[in-house]
Amino acid sequence: MANMTLSIPDELHKKMKQMSDVRWSEIARRAIEQRINDLETLNRITAKSKATQKDIDEISEKIKRGIAKRHGII
Repeated sequence: MANMTLSIPDELHKKMKQMSDVRWSEIARRAIEQRINDLETLNRITAKSKATQKDIDEISEKIKRGIAKRHGII
């Protein structure tokens, strides 16, 4: 198994040390694995898409406007 080093903010490290019974490396491994699974699923879905970047940008703007409207920003 390969090893990996990551940097985390000091404040987060202090909080992690207070919970010494937690296997943080296992938490990180599972989070990375889940993100990879999510990205692979997204790639499988979008590989068959005929949407153009313009289509994606238009949909993105509609979503952003809808969220802003829902939260009273616009």
